[in-house]
Amino acid sequence: MGKIYTKTGDEGLTFLSGGLRVEKDDVRIEANGQIDELNCMLGIAITMLPDEDEHKADLMTLQNELMNAMSIIATPEGREPHRHLSSDLVEYLESQIDLLSTKQNFRFVLPGANAVEAYLQMARSKCRTAERRLWTAHRQYPIDPTILKFFNRLSDYLFVLALHYSDRHRYRTR
Repeated sequence: MGKIYTKTGDEGLTFLSGGLRVEKDDVRIEANGQIDELNCMLGIAITMLPDEDEHKADLMTLQNELMNAMSIIATPEGREPHRHLSSDLVEYLESQIDLLSTKQNFRFVLPGANAVEAYLQMARSKCRTAERRLWTAHRQYPIDPTILKFFNRLSDYLFVLALHYSDRHRYRTR
């Protein structure tokens, strides 16, 4: 592995895919930073789930899709991105939301029933922030509508999934 530091950051610059230099506070960099934080939060929640958990694999797949989205967002206009989102991702999230929603009543909750639920609620909140940054970026650099829909559905999915875990006593840490 080569050196991790490039020293261009010392001047407030970073790179998009393909080597295009941009300011570190470029809206695309800011959006990807929010997505990166979201991915880390999902990673924490995943570590708290047993391997046999029915949603663990889905969360891990979603982490990969977040990386795909970040790659697409970091690809300058006019270039073909190296990665793509799964074509049925939004529909899959909708089916999971519908399935989880039939098992519980909609309600607002204070996060903290247990660590998994709290991290999923934190991830949901971060997902909403990422979505807002994506819409800001979209005003300057067109973003694939599938990505925008994905983040909207993902926050809903994380909400109902957090509710699912708030009702499961085996995850309670109190």
